[in-house]
Amino acid sequence: MLNVSNLMVFYENALALNDFSMTVEPGSIIAVIGSNSAGKTTLMNTVSGLILDTKIKEQRKGGERITLYGMLELDGEDITNLEPNERVKRGMVLCRERHPIFPESDVVENLKIAGYLRKRSDVRGAIDYVFELFPTLVRLKSRKGGFLSGGEQQMLTIGMALMVKPRLLLLDEPLLGLSPMMQKTLVDAIKKIRTETGLTIVITEQFARPILPMIDYGYIIENGMLIMQGAGSDLMENPEVKGAYFGV
Repeated sequence: MLNVSNLMVFYENALALNDFSMTVEPGSIIAVIGSNSAGKTTLMNTVSGLILDTKIKEQRKGGERITLYGMLELDGEDITNLEPNERVKRGMVLCRERHPIFPESDVVENLKIAGYLRKRSDVRGAIDYVFELFPTLVRLKSRKGGFLSGGEQQMLTIGMALMVKPRLLLLDEPLLGLSPMMQKTLVDAIKKIRTETGLTIVITEQFARPILPMIDYGYIIENGMLIMQGAGSDLMENPEVKGAYFGV
């Protein structure tokens, strides 16, 4: 479904991603695991195309120079230079870190805004599915997004991404800053999404312990470089992974 080939990203002379390659099969859950500043968000912004907008903005204001090399393919089509909105229309949706919602709009309004690409007749059913997935949001549906907790905002953010009816869902550090209980709630929801919809999911995380048991394949990066890859079960048993990400 998605092929990332020899991807390199420079911010000025700093190398953020170094010759990174990844394959994502349809219906799979893939994880990219790494510590802070490993290159995870750069990868997601590049795959989703957001980095192209950032590159143009930086050029206009004479700011940081961003340089890209490599190739991205979606369903065999080269999308390396495809605009972010066109990638969304092809079914690729990024759920960004830090809960980017509309704080002045309530939960239902946020979901309706996110469903702008869908037929009006489909929006109600999509909202019902989000509420089924995250029952906590039902009692909060009239609350402004800015007054939700971090975990509630993350639920809403994932719900907004699902409103677009993606084929490929990109989750950038969905567990960041959340309590263990809330992390479990989101992990269970991600499992349910894949089981019920067959959606292909790519997750970046630094919290490997809750992620590895549910993934089909994982990539571990440090300083923008791929240092290890394998099935989730194999990575869980690897002593180097345990030492670096499980604290054992």
